[in-house]
Amino acid sequence: MDYPKNEFGVPQYPDNDARRLFVLLSAIDLLERPTVSAIADLTGFERDSIDAGVNRLREEFGVVLHKVGDIYHIDSWGEVLRKSGVKSFLKA
Repeated sequence: MDYPKNEFGVPQYPDNDARRLFVLLSAIDLLERPTVSAIADLTGFERDSIDAGVNRLREEFGVVLHKVGDIYHIDSWGEVLRKSGVKSFLKA
């Protein structure tokens, strides 16, 4: 199934689709300064949904993420997710 893409070529998966979380994680990894605003601009996500998505990544996939000030940092992709596989969803 084809999904619409935003101006940066990022697929706009439905809210309940796990691939949406993979796009979020990939954006945090890709951006030099992954703030809520920068993530929202790249992904097209609502700013209010980003913290909830980060929490789901922690709980559901064991990703270790920290927010220092306004900037997110990935400490570990966890035991479940493979970085290369997850990043493929950013420009699917």
